[in-house]
Amino acid sequence: MPHDHDHGSDLDEMSARVMALEKLLTDKGLVEPAALDRIIDSYETRIGPRNGAHVVALAWSDPEFRDRLERDATEAIHSLGYTGRQGEHVTAVFNTPERHNMVVCTLCSCYPWSLLGLPPVWYKSMPYRSRAVREPRAVLKEFGVTLPGETAIRVWDSTAEMRYLVIPMRPGGSDGMSVEELAGLVTRDSMIGTAILPDLAGKEEART
Repeated sequence: MPHDHDHGSDLDEMSARVMALEKLLTDKGLVEPAALDRIIDSYETRIGPRNGAHVVALAWSDPEFRDRLERDATEAIHSLGYTGRQGEHVTAVFNTPERHNMVVCTLCSCYPWSLLGLPPVWYKSMPYRSRAVREPRAVLKEFGVTLPGETAIRVWDSTAEMRYLVIPMRPGGSDGMSVEELAGLVTRDSMIGTAILPDLAGKEEART
């Protein structure tokens, strides 16, 4: 399951309906494809992942905010202004050397849009949705993530009532970095749990 995640040309029912609706609206001149692409790109690459990365960076650098996030992630995240569609109720789960967290939605594709943007195609695919629960270690390996045997893997199943945000472990060598700099280290996949953030070996010396 490499990052292109080519699971074949078959679309799930919802994706097929969305594509059919988009084509119909485009054919009738009601939707401008270029404008739609810009909106989608904004959610995928800027609005969503940037917000989640800010939450993670604050959790790393502000112990009080981290405590709030552990106690009531919904309240802590909403206090930053990150609210909206599919972001009403969120639980933050924290990676540690002893446990790695991974998020899936086995029934459809519930996902915290206000934090991570639109879900990637592979997140909505049936192979990921089924295999992530049955064989998470194998799926992670296909993403390039090989965990020590003693590290437990916890798979969280998102629902319409609750969505999850993975707080990855802070990379080594990031001491002294600002919240903005830390946020720049965070990737969307690390907040789903299908990636880990590498230590900044050698980069800390280059900055000093």
